[in-house]
Amino acid sequence: MRQAQHRLGVRTRGQGLYEVTGELADWISQQDIAEGLLTVFCRHTSASLTIQENADPDVQRDIEAFFKRLVPEDSRLYRHTIEGPDDMPAHIKSALTATQLSIPVAGSRMALGTWQGVYLFEHRTRPHDRELALHLIGE
Repeated sequence: MRQAQHRLGVRTRGQGLYEVTGELADWISQQDIAEGLLTVFCRHTSASLTIQENADPDVQRDIEAFFKRLVPEDSRLYRHTIEGPDDMPAHIKSALTATQLSIPVAGSRMALGTWQGVYLFEHRTRPHDRELALHLIGE
């Protein structure tokens, strides 16, 4: 059994979905592991991870719009407001989504479906430098 770890930096431009599928695939291809499991962990409390359709950008726009309606940026609704009106909603959105994904690896590639991509979901309005911790285990 082999293991590999890596930290992947992602620079965001503010709220939105940022596809990282290509970066993950490149890193996996450089490892000497053909069959196994990739864990991707988002090291932040105001951003998250999701696997979504990557063929039609309207999917990402609709998801973003839905979360804006679901968790409004209205400081009257929250106690934690010291970091700005987008901070507490960002924490809630992160709690409603995933901060860790497990993705099977087969033939040195992620076993994603045809239209699936891996995304960092930035919940803050300002740009941020985010970091994903990657762990690949297998043979």
